[in-house]
Amino acid sequence: MINPYLPKLAILSFSIISELSFGQQSLPKAEAFLPDIISRFPNVRDLAISPTEDEAYFTAQSFLGELSALVCIKKENGKWSNPEVASFSGKQQDLEPFFAPDGLRLYFVSNRALDSMINVPKDYDIWFVKRKDFKSKWSDPINIGAPVNTKDNEFYPAVSKSNTLYFTSDGAISKGKDDIFASKWINGKYELPHSLGDSVNTPGFEFNAFIAPDESYLLFTGYDRKDGLGSGDIYISYNKGNDQWSTSQNIGPEINSPQMDYCPFVNVKSGILYFTSKRSSVNIKLEKKQNITEILKEITKYDNGQSRLYQVKFNSELARPETKNQLKK
Repeated sequence: MINPYLPKLAILSFSIISELSFGQQSLPKAEAFLPDIISRFPNVRDLAISPTEDEAYFTAQSFLGELSALVCIKKENGKWSNPEVASFSGKQQDLEPFFAPDGLRLYFVSNRALDSMINVPKDYDIWFVKRKDFKSKWSDPINIGAPVNTKDNEFYPAVSKSNTLYFTSDGAISKGKDDIFASKWINGKYELPHSLGDSVNTPGFEFNAFIAPDESYLLFTGYDRKDGLGSGDIYISYNKGNDQWSTSQNIGPEINSPQMDYCPFVNVKSGILYFTSKRSSVNIKLEKKQNITEILKEITKYDNGQSRLYQVKFNSELARPETKNQLKK
């Protein structure tokens, strides 16, 4: 990622599909996710929901991002609980949670020291906590180690059913500024990571990738691309087999905005895409003098330019070129 603090979808490649007719059915619109909870924090990003759909983690950050912690909410009687700092977070800079498909591991990123007795920050590494079952407590954090972690920064872990780890690195092995890599789980350990190639990575910034559990598609953020809307946009790429990926496509203006859109996560059970956005609808063309109540209402609205979580219905198949061609007929 560009900066660890940088600080929804029928992923329809909306730039094209928005021109199509689905009868009287309207395209899905991104909506605020849990605004009553999320609005309590200056910045929120990186949502992860457990396979049981009753436990979620996100990153809460200060205004400038210099303080970052993992926060947990749990669904009780159909309602999400008040947020609590995760048992293993709250001291170091922690961010970017991701559940393993079985829900018994939670991966995240931290600059914590390898030795818990040494309170000196290091570069950002991928860590995880584990538990025996859903009623058990999380273990102490475990560094995933080499060859994934290096002397450079590793970010945004995402793990498939085959246990392949996808992540972002800004190290010397990157093609550009930030690139997306994968490391396969072979004989009980992770092998040397490999780049996802030119179909995904460019000389610029590619980061914050979500991998489908079956590895059929990848969602990620590309920053300041020629086909972008002005900042970071979410892109999709399909797995062609043999470690080859289709040329990534911008998912379009129905989801992406002129501001930063990043940190995609799909709940495959519910068919919902969640993502982080710094979009703003703050009205700066005021027709009359505003009183303090009106000003506060405007600048504290949900979409006020701070990092917020959004949700939208998602169907990855509708973005495939062959599907779009059929819809045009």
